[in-house]
Amino acid sequence: MPPSVAARAISVLEANWTGSHTLPATGLYPHQWSWDSAFIAIGLRRVSPRRAGQELDALLAGQWADGRIPQIIFDPHRDQDYSPGSQFWQSRTMPGSPDVVDTAGLVQPPNHAWAVWKVHAADPAESTRRSFLERTYPQLLAWHEYLRTRRDRGGRGLASIVHPWESGTDNSPLWDDALARVPGTPQHVFERPDLLHANASERPSDREYGRYFWLAERYRDHNCDDQDTEYPFLLEDPLFNSLYAISELALARIASELGRDPEPHLRRASELTVALGELFVESIGSYGARDVTSGQVVAKATINGVLPLLLPDLPTAETLIATLLGPRFLGSGAQLVPSYDATAADLEPELYWRGPAWFNMAWLAATALGVHGRQDAAEELGQNLVRLADVNDFPEYVEPWIGSPHGTRRFSWTAALTLETLRHDGWGLFE
Repeated sequence: MPPSVAARAISVLEANWTGSHTLPATGLYPHQWSWDSAFIAIGLRRVSPRRAGQELDALLAGQWADGRIPQIIFDPHRDQDYSPGSQFWQSRTMPGSPDVVDTAGLVQPPNHAWAVWKVHAADPAESTRRSFLERTYPQLLAWHEYLRTRRDRGGRGLASIVHPWESGTDNSPLWDDALARVPGTPQHVFERPDLLHANASERPSDREYGRYFWLAERYRDHNCDDQDTEYPFLLEDPLFNSLYAISELALARIASELGRDPEPHLRRASELTVALGELFVESIGSYGARDVTSGQVVAKATINGVLPLLLPDLPTAETLIATLLGPRFLGSGAQLVPSYDATAADLEPELYWRGPAWFNMAWLAATALGVHGRQDAAEELGQNLVRLADVNDFPEYVEPWIGSPHGTRRFSWTAALTLETLRHDGWGLFE
């Protein structure tokens, strides 16, 4: 009898485990990524809450003095396998960076407090024995304070991303207009080791990479200090800020468990939910991203703009459900949620974040449907997630309609969220 889906998912996580954290994939992604580790911990808790806690401990060891949790913690022995690596960032030369690890200066979406709470809830006794919440709560507070202060570049209560990589949805159409004003001529001669592991037709172009590197150089050369008044890429991303709000709700639970006051976290989650309202675009039935430089909200329907549905008290929830289940997304006949509007003329179903379906987004979308009482739709989406992960060897992403695999295989968050879906107790934020 062949091994079960769960057994195969566990084998992926075992193969990608380094002894302290889990690689997203052994070839294409040879370091520790921030939001990947949080998603991995959420699934890993189903088989080893202790190791899930270690995953997050390893990530938090890279926290900067200003509170930021970095996008990447580098393995210096694998610097040649990913670009830009630690030699590009030179993080240890920057004020406030950790002196024990090399990191990127950028960040990723703040799903960490949510993951910490879920890991604790999987085995409260083990968590208490390891003082898991007591140790991580101050670090998470510092992380959220960094976002509240240094990253509110628009002054409207939302955190801004300073690079497409910070969104996690690197080449989403949401960033096109802002990137158009970014030079594509970095000083750094960049290489593309990613193309050794994935077809060029599935990855961002060299033109896009030129702009990515230019932005990263500019941010690095200002010591990643968030004080560059002429910086050209500042976007308020609805997904980033929704996960920020969800993690505030998680912090409220952590605070209560520790005998602290949860009210500041509940208030902050409410403030973020209200501030997100300014990003809602009625004509597309979803949220856009605000370009802080121009003041304009980008009116493109993407998975980023649907996932504010995760928020329990969202006034636009019914509209978002209709959009998610309608022709722009799942109502198009897609098996998993496309990352971009299925009705858009520039949809590219196999090109990274310009159309393909990602397993973390499917899991978030199913969770969001569950939050708003649509358990049947959530369960159907979860079943598709497991099936497509299983038959395609846990791929990075798939073409949404035919389900063909793309990117790398044996991808850790795909395996972890398959486990989470197989063993979950119901679709909702804190189940």
